[in-house]
Order: sequence, then C-alpha cells, then structure tokens
Amino acid sequence: MERKNIEDGPVATSLLIREDPDNNRVNGGRSIVVNSGSAATAVVVFTTLIAVCGSYVFGAAIGYSSPVESAIMEDLGLSLAEYSVFGSIMTIGAMLGAVLSGRIADLLGRRGAMGLSELSCVVGWLAIIFSKGVWSLDLGRLLIGCGVGLLSYVVPVYIAEITPKNLRGGFASVHQFMISFGSALTYFIGTVVSWRTLALIGTIPCLVQLIGLFFIPESPRWLAKIGQDKECEAALRRLRGESFDIFQEATEIRDYTEALQQLQDGRILDLFQRIYAHSLFVGIGLMILQQFGGANGIAFYASSIFELAGFSAKIGTIVMAVVQIPMTILGVLLMDKSGRRPLLMVSAVGTCLGCFITGLSFLLQDLEWWKEFTPALVFVGILVYNGSFGLGLAGIPWLIMSEVFPINMKGSAGSIVSLVNWFSSWIVSYVFNFLMEWSSAGTFFIFSSISGLTVLFVAKLIPETNR
Repeated sequence: MERKNIEDGPVATSLLIREDPDNNRVNGGRSIVVNSGSAATAVVVFTTLIAVCGSYVFGAAIGYSSPVESAIMEDLGLSLAEYSVFGSIMTIGAMLGAVLSGRIADLLGRRGAMGLSELSCVVGWLAIIFSKGVWSLDLGRLLIGCGVGLLSYVVPVYIAEITPKNLRGGFASVHQFMISFGSALTYFIGTVVSWRTLALIGTIPCLVQLIGLFFIPESPRWLAKIGQDKECEAALRRLRGESFDIFQEATEIRDYTEALQQLQDGRILDLFQRIYAHSLFVGIGLMILQQFGGANGIAFYASSIFELAGFSAKIGTIVMAVVQIPMTILGVLLMDKSGRRPLLMVSAVGTCLGCFITGLSFLLQDLEWWKEFTPALVFVGILVYNGSFGLGLAGIPWLIMSEVFPINMKGSAGSIVSLVNWFSSWIVSYVFNFLMEWSSAGTFFIFSSISGLTVLFVAKLIPETNR
C-alpha cells in the first residue's frame, strides 16, 4: 500500500510562511502579501544575542559534567553510581521542562518562559556551588535540567518569531552554534578552574539573559495570539525600525493567527493515526538513534574516556572544544546548500567511524598491542566522532522533526519527540560508566553499530525536507 505523504491533504497544509515567485501566499482561498525584504536592525541583533544566552546555558549544562568528574568524586566522596546519577539527572529535569515548555511559553509569553527557565538554572547552579553532599548536587543538576528543557523549546521559537522571514534561517542557526560554543567553552574553562568556580561561571549567562529580558520586546506573534494587536504592532515597529512600513507584516501575522485558530489543535493521541505514522517514526527514530549512538554519554564523560585511554584529559577536552565549534559552523553553512539528508548521512558515517576507531583502540589496549599508539588513537576517534556529530546529527534531527509535521500537530509532536530524546539521553548518560566498566571496546562498538544503522535509516526513510 502506498504511504500517504504527510504533506498531502488539507489537514497537513502548513501555514508557515513560504515564499513563492510573486512573494504571495495563498491561504484558504485568499492571498496574503508577505513582506520579506526587511533588514536586520540593531534591535533584532541585540534581541537575538540576549535570546541565545539561553542556548549558551544549554551547552554549558551539557559540557559541565565531563571536566569536573574526577574532582567532584574526590571532593565529595561520590561513587561511580552516584556520579552517574548526577551526570544523567539533568536529562530527567529536561524531560519535565520540555513537556511543559509549550504550555508555559503560551501562558507566560516567550520572555516570561525564558526568565522562568533562567531562574531555575541560577538556583540549580547555586545548589551545586554550595553542595556538601550528593543530594544538593543532584537537586541543582535537576533544576538546571528543568531550565534547559524549557530553553530548548522557547529560544528557537522566539528567534523565529522576531526575525524577518528572509533572515530567519541564518538567525535560527545561531541557537545551535551557541549550544556548541557553550559546551566547548565549558570544556575548556573546566580544565583550568575548580568545579565550584565552573558552576559559578555558569550563572553568568543566566544573569545576563535575566537582565537583558527587561530590554527586549515580546514576540509579536505571541502578542497577536493573545489578542494584543496594538502591542504586537509596537513590538514589530521596535524590531523593524521606525522608518520601516510594518503594515504588510502585521497583516500577515494577524491572518496567520486567525487561520491557525481555526485549525483544531492536534492531540498526542492523534499522532498515532496512519496519516502521521511515517512522520512519527522518522521523528522518534532519529532521536533514539542520535542518543543511542553515544551523543550525551560521550559529551558528559569525555574526560574519563581520555583518562581511561591513558591520554591527557586536559589536552583532550581542550582540543574537543576547538574542533567542535568550526564543525558546527560548517554544518550550519552546508545545511541549506547540500540538503538535510546528505549532511545527516555524512555526519552518521563520521560518528560510526569515530566510535569504531575508539573501540578498536580500546580493544588493542586490552590485547596489549600497539600500546604506545592506542591513547592517541582514542583521541583521534573521539575527535572524529565529536566533529562529525556537530556537523549534522546534533541539530538536523530537530530541524527535520519541525518540517515533517503539519502546523496543527507540531506542538504535540514536539512534546513526544522531545520526551523520547531526553529519556534516551538519560538512559545513555546513566549506563555509560557501567558499560565502560563492562567493556570499553564493546561500548564503542555498540555505538558504532547504532551509527551505522543511522546511515541506513536516513538513506531509506528520511525525506529531503529542504524544499
């Protein structure tokens, strides 16, 4: 039986802004003029910078547990199991934050949601700074996770809603870049400061965003959604500049909001209808493969991998940080030019190769062959994995997920796919240390096999959404 494309039929008609040759869009039999020629004003740039402070916080939270592992275990007397709970409990909080993120962002507004998430993160970092035992340490990490789960949704949504359509893709890509930058910089700083000082530094971008929120406008689309048309126009005028004619864009936003309100909101149970089966399988499958390919296990515990291999953890984490940023930038630049599928396949092949090299290195160590070369080989394998992951697998699954579901199902789909991603992340980040105790080589061969499955999954099932 031929699978029905999720974009077929009126139920799946996207109301997202799509540009045609005449700069018009037909929606429900009427033509809506889209103003796509706006330039980036200083207010848009400043507002985006404040918003992506939240992306940096996300990355810093991911990068924190790797460079501080040995110091925290030694200072607080944590066992391997207790540190595994600390490293992974952030993903439990992120699950809670992600599931509630849509509701909170609609209730409090985009600025309110970012403010609430940063308050949660600040309290979490403070709990870690003053920790004397495992309970306050885990509570702090859990609160940071709640904030991160909320930020992972609201920051890209807010950026998309404040930027001009013709610049939206470029501005939205800054979110993924800042996640990588935050993670990389935290790796680097963590090699030269104590774990409490690193947690204190983690509060800085939270406070910058909290203060900055008082100076940036609310999302015009959210204001239109709650019926505040005058405030919507004021926010648009502030974002586009006093000399810019906002009439066309304000009209488009109002028409979009009215049309969206006429659609019945999709429930989570609706996702299990046949028409959405392929999209749901693609979204959930990519998230599971992304995480079970080793993503947050390697990110959370990179320093312990280097130490186990006999390679300098300090040098390893610093070089990881240096490699991660340019590879993420390259992925952003290639994403629209090469397409999602080819870049995702190249990324998965790279992670497969990186894990295979690392697994082979640990196997040679176990066999006591080439012992003088295996530490460097582990280092090379992790760098190949990390660079390849940043190239595509880090961000493209989220982008594809947002593109394969119709507009009325995006909220429900986003909730369930985010839940699956964070739950998978928790499993991997919790069991990783135990897997490494069982067999370091076996752990990375498992990751390599899953990355190989990812290549086949993308080749056979993933549509090209860059149209």
